[in-house]
Amino acid sequence: MKLKNIKIATILPYKENYSFSKASAASLWVSEFFKNSKFKKFNFIYGNTHQKDYLSENYININLKSLNSKFKSSTSEYCNKLVRDIKLRLIDIVEIHNRPLIFFKLINSLNTKFIFYFHNDPLSMKGSRSLNERLKILKNCEKIIFVSEWTRDRFFVDIDKKLQAKTEIVYPSVNRQKKTKKDKIITFVGKLNESKGYDIFRDAVIKILNEFPTWRALSVGDEERRNIYIKHKNHFELGFQNHKKTLNILNKSEIAVIPSKWKEPFGRTALEATSRGCATIISNRGGLPETSDDAILLKKNDSNTLYKEIKKLILNNGKRKKIQNSSRKNIKHLIKDNTKIIDQIRESCFPFFNINLATKKLKIINIYNQGQKLNHRLFNISLGKKFTNGFIRNGHDVLEISDRDYLRNNKSFQLLPNKKNFQKYLIETFKNYNPDIIFFGHTNNIEIDTFNEFKKINKSLIISQWNEDPIMPSLNYSKKNISNIEIYSDFVDHNFITTDPTILKKNSTKKNFSFFFVPVDENIERFDVFNLKPKKDLFYAMSHGVNRAVLKDGIEDERINFLDKLVKKIPNIKYDFYGFANKQPIWGHDFNNALINSKMGLNLSRGKPTKYYSSNRIASVMGNGLLTFIDEKVHMSDFFNNDEIIFYKNINDLSDKIKFYSKNDKIRKKIAKKGKKKYFKLFNETKISKYLINVSLGNDTSLI
Repeated sequence: MKLKNIKIATILPYKENYSFSKASAASLWVSEFFKNSKFKKFNFIYGNTHQKDYLSENYININLKSLNSKFKSSTSEYCNKLVRDIKLRLIDIVEIHNRPLIFFKLINSLNTKFIFYFHNDPLSMKGSRSLNERLKILKNCEKIIFVSEWTRDRFFVDIDKKLQAKTEIVYPSVNRQKKTKKDKIITFVGKLNESKGYDIFRDAVIKILNEFPTWRALSVGDEERRNIYIKHKNHFELGFQNHKKTLNILNKSEIAVIPSKWKEPFGRTALEATSRGCATIISNRGGLPETSDDAILLKKNDSNTLYKEIKKLILNNGKRKKIQNSSRKNIKHLIKDNTKIIDQIRESCFPFFNINLATKKLKIINIYNQGQKLNHRLFNISLGKKFTNGFIRNGHDVLEISDRDYLRNNKSFQLLPNKKNFQKYLIETFKNYNPDIIFFGHTNNIEIDTFNEFKKINKSLIISQWNEDPIMPSLNYSKKNISNIEIYSDFVDHNFITTDPTILKKNSTKKNFSFFFVPVDENIERFDVFNLKPKKDLFYAMSHGVNRAVLKDGIEDERINFLDKLVKKIPNIKYDFYGFANKQPIWGHDFNNALINSKMGLNLSRGKPTKYYSSNRIASVMGNGLLTFIDEKVHMSDFFNNDEIIFYKNINDLSDKIKFYSKNDKIRKKIAKKGKKKYFKLFNETKISKYLINVSLGNDTSLI
């Protein structure tokens, strides 16, 4: 996953209207920050809105059949449908706005990262009233975002303030506005009830309108249970207006009034009024004082105090204009700035996407078969060992775990591998070491529940698996290999394979696969055969699996047929083939001794030639300076030139080229030397291990 491709699910309360005609505060918040976010391409917004004039693209409407039912839970239906869609989209971050009950349902159903947004007083909401509920939210969220310092203070009632490190204040925000022509208008926006201070506004504005007949007053809003009315010829009640019309009204208004009695979580109207150059009067309730430094704060929230403040503004034209200009110029909360903060919070959920590998030192657990049972005869072809060497040489710390050796050495009383104890060992080791990344290869000994435990301990953990075996339609062995990979492929962050990933993606729903080239290591591939005097012409070694020292009986192998035909075409060539003609495979030090006694090496892998796939012996052959032959259909020409490796079209072409280069040592040595140099330049252990880390963390994904 690349950083810019983080998939985000933004979940609104199902009663929140996400339309231009009926939008309220939470919807406006989401739409405005969405439009300016660098993650908007993969940000999906969920809600339940009957109107079709949605505020933005990427809105997914969840139709609820239970809204009018007394017997079915709308919250449960909403959550069930959310879970299904979020899983299908492979969402990375779930952001829940203002509904703790939805949060509690989803954390039990989704293995993802959560951010929670409080737009209202947490102590007034179902699911966050009690201390235990708020602590549970703290525990299970990556971040909690509050719309004001006041709402955060409410959340932390009876909670240690040290835990605020997991929280942020991100205010509702606006864009800068051009100066507009003002009319003599005093405007109230909000519910027309006592909680919003509409009775205070009524009593004050009637006195003002009587005293200043050239001024008008507007009330924008509604209230189902009305008991407050303003009767004056210069007062106009406009009812509910959509957001755009409301802003146009504020653009024309000289004065705006927000005399709320209830503790406003923030007070969006005050921010919008000041940003549009209104001289704005607010009460000192809740988060209202956090909206602007230029608003006039009522010392006492009653009609007489409000009347006096309005009168001062009307009489003192200079003061009014000064407040208006300063309000428009010095906006505290801008969409542009706060969108960056939100995006940074999202990025912080995946902190290693942005690490500077030149300075950041990682802790890595590398799990692979170290081959103690095999007496380490695979030391020279072990990719896990090369990865560890590369990680360390790149400045990281590595803890190696050999899963098969642990199980073999810690059997139960029945002499069976004790996988349960192995999971405990892994978890306890993880707690002690607390790695940043886990790499593992060729194992099915780790349970998914163990990985889940890792994620609970460190939610920023990156997990990647690698597999060096072939993936090709022509090979029955590949079916088992693909099944082994798929045990973990959808769970881990990334999968690395030695075949071009397009082969697998045809049957894969998750495109988190990358090709990696078998690395060379100067401490392992340490010979320069082009400077030696080998006695043999052509080397080749095959086996029926690295865990077997000898060949299996009764196995049909198309490579044997190929070699049978080849040796008949090259009767004068001194070949040294292992795993062929009753000559058993060769390993370890014996393998190296045989290898360096040949001028040239054949790189022939099992199955039909498939794009990029090669057994790991290509590193042994090219890396030790043998002239190497490979089928052109493997497409190694994407990495090497004709003067670095020898490509052949078919068996006749191969036999001709073997004969030619066996007699032309000077050309053979030159090509072999250039091939080794290129291999070490492109695919040494430090470069490949850095590539594995970069891809896993979503940074630079180029192989060369």
